[in-house]
Amino acid sequence: MTGDLAARHAPLHVLVVDDEPLTARAHVSYVERISGFRAVGVVGTASAAILAVRAAAAGDAERIDVVLLDINMPDATGIDVARRLRAEGHDVDIIAVTAVREAATVKQAVSLGIAHYLLKPFTFQTFAEKLEALREYRAGLFDHIVSSQDEVDQTLASLRQATPHASLPKGLTSETLASVIAALRAPGEGTGISAKELSEQLTLSRVTARRYLEHLVDTSAAERTPRYGTPGRPELEYRLT
Repeated sequence: MTGDLAARHAPLHVLVVDDEPLTARAHVSYVERISGFRAVGVVGTASAAILAVRAAAAGDAERIDVVLLDINMPDATGIDVARRLRAEGHDVDIIAVTAVREAATVKQAVSLGIAHYLLKPFTFQTFAEKLEALREYRAGLFDHIVSSQDEVDQTLASLRQATPHASLPKGLTSETLASVIAALRAPGEGTGISAKELSEQLTLSRVTARRYLEHLVDTSAAERTPRYGTPGRPELEYRLT
């Protein structure tokens, strides 16, 4: 495999930018699980992200194709990073990975050409779908000339394809799943919640609550641990990863 064909099939190199070491390691793990992607670096500040892309562009470090970019960082925002990279002419693809939900921030991200805006917490399946959609989009624009408007439309559609609701197990809904994730987030960092507590909060049966919690565990969005300190068999509690 040589020339353009080799470049077309080369793995995409990903820079992970997040100031939380545990989160950064989780994102690296996710990237390495997806065929055709390889994590080539991890940085925790906006300035380090800019320097890493500059070094790659100058040939002083491994090439960077995709930046997984946190929005809130100690020295600047991910929006600032994206704006600087675009001003300097870097055409790396950027995926925002963040808990920031303000519409103004989303609008800025879109205006700067950020390919996806991925809200934390998310499942591995959602993460993989976004990266694979980006790969399909890049493959569609690999040739220097597109042949028709239809080809352009199909290429853009591959980037913006929605995550199918069918990916949820039968009987689970995206609306209730969002409520479950919000309930898991509410107690605070590192605090767990049991299926019984969740069922009482959301007026669900305990079996249904456990199904949602186990789905999040199965997709690596949450973890379960025994809760000790009560008589009898330890109760399981769940927290977002």
